[in-house]
Amino acid sequence: MADMLIVTDDTFEAQVLRAPKPVLVDFWAEWCGPCRMVAPVVEALAEEYAGRLLVAKMDVDENRETPARYGIYGIPTLILFKDGAEATRFIGYRPKEAMEDGIVPYLD
Repeated sequence: MADMLIVTDDTFEAQVLRAPKPVLVDFWAEWCGPCRMVAPVVEALAEEYAGRLLVAKMDVDENRETPARYGIYGIPTLILFKDGAEATRFIGYRPKEAMEDGIVPYLD
């Protein structure tokens, strides 16, 4: 399994917005069925693009500030951040290939 960052409201700025690489943040919750469906896709992306992409998870039940700041009203929502700004967003389950199509153009 690939390494994934666990980010919180307190660590989001340092770990995501100031990251030296693009960061894909998976906003999720334990009770969310679609979140469990997308988890293997997120893990596969983390493994395949290790070294070019950081992958983080944020539990929306434990962290309310950051999801509210980015207008997250449904989960799973995945946002790719590059250079401290949102580059692209996925709402709901997407197959790996669809996520790659949205993410790869932002990787160095």
